[in-house]
Amino acid sequence: AARIQATVTAALPHEVLAGPARQLQMALQTLESATRAAWMHGQPDEALANATPYLQAFGHVVLAWLWLDVAAVCCARLADAAGDEAALQGHLAAMRYFYAYELPKIDAWLLAVASRQSVCRDMQDDWF
Repeated sequence: AARIQATVTAALPHEVLAGPARQLQMALQTLESATRAAWMHGQPDEALANATPYLQAFGHVVLAWLWLDVAAVCCARLADAAGDEAALQGHLAAMRYFYAYELPKIDAWLLAVASRQSVCRDMQDDWF
């Protein structure tokens, strides 16, 4: 979390990166909140019942962090006119795509985690 926050802090002053940086900061806060909620009773079976959506969300937060870091490098290279501008713009577009279409999915996944949904935990083998 500290490394993600450091990337967010470094990206915030840059106009092109400020929006995604704030989005990543909020995503990290949502992930941390869901983690605390999942473990609030200290019951592993309750906390781990929603491991799949938790790991999906966790992975998306990590990918968003990596995309923000890539975007920061791209912006620096564009400012210095160092590198293939088309490729750098392509990387920035890929980052924008991820933040617009992929990162928002974590809210649905973490809702199940934070509310400690019991659907999977309550399933019985003989119901199949």
